[in-house]
Amino acid sequence: MSQNRVRIYAIFFLILGVLFWRVKGNEIMFPLLSVKGAKALESKGVSPEDPYSRLLELHKKKTYPGPHDWLASHPEPGQTFKEYQGSNPVRPTKNRNKIYFVLLGHFDRVDREVLEKTAQYTEAFYGLEVKFDNPISLDVIPQEARRVNPFTRQEQILTSFVMEDLLKDNKPEDAICYIAFTTADLWPGEGWNFVFGQASWEDAIGVMSVARYGDPKKGPHEYQLFLRRTIATGVHEIAHMFNLWHCIFYECAINGSNHMQEADSRPLWICPVCLKKLAWALKLDPEKRYQDLHKLAVDYGFLKEAKFFKRSENIFKKE
Repeated sequence: MSQNRVRIYAIFFLILGVLFWRVKGNEIMFPLLSVKGAKALESKGVSPEDPYSRLLELHKKKTYPGPHDWLASHPEPGQTFKEYQGSNPVRPTKNRNKIYFVLLGHFDRVDREVLEKTAQYTEAFYGLEVKFDNPISLDVIPQEARRVNPFTRQEQILTSFVMEDLLKDNKPEDAICYIAFTTADLWPGEGWNFVFGQASWEDAIGVMSVARYGDPKKGPHEYQLFLRRTIATGVHEIAHMFNLWHCIFYECAINGSNHMQEADSRPLWICPVCLKKLAWALKLDPEKRYQDLHKLAVDYGFLKEAKFFKRSENIFKKE
């Protein structure tokens, strides 16, 4: 080997020695890339000194969308913390500080049990009390607000009718958010096939459907899947009522989704950017929030989430 080649190799490995900070498991950590990642996070409103930035090690960046995924057909700019503050989101007051669920359609005992657990999770997620309003029958939906889906041949109800005609004027006085859970399939109007749910941040109302979530009475796996899907869509739609835009930065419960596979891939937690927004708007205690979510995840058998929430809680305990 020539001396020049030896020098080249020596310089190359010297550069590697500068760049490679440490090896963690099988993962090589790059300090320069870490700094770049920290700066990118700071541009979204979370500085390196911010305690929320310490959660970054637990979160994955948003994956590139597939051809049928949400961001492929709905390009979105994302929302920084500063933009969120400037959007004048709804915030709790002394007289308006509860989240209300209302059941639209027939829910049997098992369905209601899932909704009760979803309410518990929502309370821990947002740090606000959740109450149930009087149920509403699907019989009140007129024919002009119904259609048969051309692909599934399943009857659907129009989301705008539910929000404008059933929820908007009947929202309880102490409700900060008002969301309907329905057993009917949903569609938001011309040009759409279906939606899992829809919400309005101006009126802090929304509706979501459990029609495509499977049958929780078929067995333990189906029950847990139905529960997970109901929780995921519920907290997602409520986030929009607090004026959170779809998250495009990390794998997050506030990511948009076009289909069931994409919806199922969303985690049940939110990223540091979205958490900082909610903590500011709702005056959340992140450590207590993670404690409460960890307990529920254990109770529900969500083992991956329980581990995640415990690690997140420990990060805030260091404060």
